[in-house]
Amino acid sequence: QVQLVESGGGLVQAGGSLRLSCAASGIFRDINVMGWYRQAPGEQRELVAGITHTGVENYADSVKGRFTISRDNAKNTVYLRMNSLKPEDTAVYYCNAQIKPRIWMTFQDYWGQGTQVTVSS
Repeated sequence: QVQLVESGGGLVQAGGSLRLSCAASGIFRDINVMGWYRQAPGEQRELVAGITHTGVENYADSVKGRFTISRDNAKNTVYLRMNSLKPEDTAVYYCNAQIKPRIWMTFQDYWGQGTQVTVSS
């Protein structure tokens, strides 16, 4: 059974920093794109940042220059470094990964349980 386990959320003042981590565990064949999404109260879930297996990154315009995504393929882990945090970054952050459970299967979407990030003004 494949699981994504997140850590690193919390409460921080505006201008502060946090780092989120997400590790994939279980038995699986391969991981393609890994990324982070967020959902604020009353809002739709939105893509924050994504990174391919070869390290190609993409970011939402609202976080460019402030957030950095990275991954360690040997540890099946993706990170999100968040700097210069703003109150509008407050949301539940979800890890996402495209994982192939078995060699004969296609890549499937997996989600973490979510971690709360709260930025106070």
